[in-house]
Amino acid sequence: MKNLKSILIVLSSVLIIIIVSGCTNVNKRIKIGILQYLEIEALSNARRGFIDGLEASGFIDGINIDIELLNPETDASTMSIQAKKLVRESDLILAIATPAASAIVNEAKDQQKDTPILFTAVTDPVSAMLIESNENPGGNVTGTNDMNPINEQIGLIKQILPDALKLGIVYTSSETNSEIQATIAKEAAENLGLIVEIKTIDTINDLQLVASALAQNVDVIYIPTDNAIAGSMGVINEIVLEEKIPAIAGEINSVIDGGSLTYGIDYYNLGFQTAQMAISILRDDIKPSQIPSTGLEEFKLVINKKQLDLIGLEIPSSLLDQAELVLE
Repeated sequence: MKNLKSILIVLSSVLIIIIVSGCTNVNKRIKIGILQYLEIEALSNARRGFIDGLEASGFIDGINIDIELLNPETDASTMSIQAKKLVRESDLILAIATPAASAIVNEAKDQQKDTPILFTAVTDPVSAMLIESNENPGGNVTGTNDMNPINEQIGLIKQILPDALKLGIVYTSSETNSEIQATIAKEAAENLGLIVEIKTIDTINDLQLVASALAQNVDVIYIPTDNAIAGSMGVINEIVLEEKIPAIAGEINSVIDGGSLTYGIDYYNLGFQTAQMAISILRDDIKPSQIPSTGLEEFKLVINKKQLDLIGLEIPSSLLDQAELVLE
């Protein structure tokens, strides 16, 4: 029985490949380019979800598609070179994070190419001028946003610190996505009666000094989904433990790596959702302009209880009961 099940799984995979191949040029593998802004867990999870989503529908790397992954690790000149290559050589492109998406879209305009472009892990694609609107993207670009439930994230402050008076927000000045989130977070915090102090960093080398000084003057810190800071959450963890104040993070992996808690999205699911757009383009010949830009509607509560215990902050049982992941 077990062998029969294995045979059926293999036959099903082969059938999917045959069907997909019948809808495309059998003699030509589809070239899919991926430009990932940097190697952090959230963005990498989005990439994995995208590739797995393609594979689940029969688009398998090395069989009927060829995937080329490039990663500039935030270097602008490298990213420009990589964007040129992918636009020149790809049949479809996925850009992961706002800077990568902007580089690909601008390069496609420069080369006057209408290659289908998808983005993911972009906070506000309209403000980033990637698309005309979420409902009607226009042009050859669409994708998925990673806008977090910022109001709910800020709402966590009063649940864990009812007497909190002041919120500090820190983000990287060059990241438009972080600036948008910081603006929303500021308004949400002020609606709760909190005083807000915002500090920015120019490079990650500034984080220790800036965040430490900020932490000494506030009751809690908020860090949006900032690509640069996400890779240095260990610094935030040190500051949280030293100053005995919690840090609300913009996304789940940032809590795992050093933040205190968040309502966040699952980046793997976000990438998988983006793959469904790619499938519509590749298999059904749908144009990107016909595919609305979307985000995820389900969010997970993640709590770093081990860290909060160390700083002496008791977590309400109501929150612990809601959490999908509690780090102990």
